[in-house]
Amino acid sequence: MAVLENTPVAILRHEHELPFVDIGDGSTLQLLQADLASGIWVVRNHFAPGTTIQTHKHTGPVFAFTQKGRWHYLEYPDDLNVAGSYLYEPAGSVHTLHAPEDNGGVTDVWFTIHGANLNLDAAGDVELVIDAHGILAFYREMCDQQHGVADPPVVIIQA
Repeated sequence: MAVLENTPVAILRHEHELPFVDIGDGSTLQLLQADLASGIWVVRNHFAPGTTIQTHKHTGPVFAFTQKGRWHYLEYPDDLNVAGSYLYEPAGSVHTLHAPEDNGGVTDVWFTIHGANLNLDAAGDVELVIDAHGILAFYREMCDQQHGVADPPVVIIQA
């Protein structure tokens, strides 16, 4: 079937086209999409067993899907995310992600994040703000430094 003129075309990316970058906290990150116009970003993270991510707060909702492994928030130890789990995080939620030490391998999770991620210090003050623009710049820099890929083909929406 032919595509009609002026019809938007789907954009496909394969896993190998977007490298995972080491972000220095026991996890790696693959940026799939950055919607710079609406502030939505889609990432895939791999968490090594025993990884704990800094406590953070979201300015918008977050949608998470776990593909492999297991993890939970330290604030909610009984809510264990396992392969096949879907999690909705409302705007304003605060939590500390942890992949248990006894995981048999890497935990693989996709996140769609609306707005900013605010990393918090022990007093609850904002230490770092990560949004679609910031994660795109960071990912490009890390891809260049770690893999020699200066311009990874992230799906970028600007309008």
